[in-house]
Amino acid sequence: MILRVGLTGGIGSGKSTAAKIFETIGVPVFSADEAAKSVMNEDEELKQKITALFGAAAYTNGALNRKFIADIVFNDPLQLEKLNALVHPATFAMSEQWIAKQKTPYVIKEAAIIFESGAAYGLDYIIGVFAPQHIRIQRVMQRDNVSREEVLSRMAKQIDEQMKMKLCDFVLINDEQQLLIPQVLEVHKKLLAIKN
Repeated sequence: MILRVGLTGGIGSGKSTAAKIFETIGVPVFSADEAAKSVMNEDEELKQKITALFGAAAYTNGALNRKFIADIVFNDPLQLEKLNALVHPATFAMSEQWIAKQKTPYVIKEAAIIFESGAAYGLDYIIGVFAPQHIRIQRVMQRDNVSREEVLSRMAKQIDEQMKMKLCDFVLINDEQQLLIPQVLEVHKKLLAIKN
């Protein structure tokens, strides 16, 4: 049996960077966020359900109108919940098919909302990526070209970072003081030892 390992962290924590390091050392990584984007654009049944929920403007020329959807769901928790209820099962099914094809001791499932979505229940271990809030705010403002207020609003939608890290089995500190690669290698070593 392959070990299923989650990788999570709040917005701007650097979980994608950690995921790339795991990939570089040969660990397959499934990005739930990327899978959700692709399933919302490719699964015809899901597209119909999203259109029924948000109206014709949800898609432009067959592609998801991300800005339109984001403006709705980031301002209305109920609509976000409804969207997640449609997207999560499709993404989960996609991840299960992907895991079944892997041949490594463990795989990583990268997702921002592992605990919030209930995905944590299907995982053996969870790695959290932690960065102090001021660093996360700076990173997201630069990456997404958004205001501080917009970043704080997005952060408010995720569970508290300290709480999230307490729920994780391993924590990587990505505070621009400590190197991330040695920390990833250490966790990798521990996971291989558990698997053997």
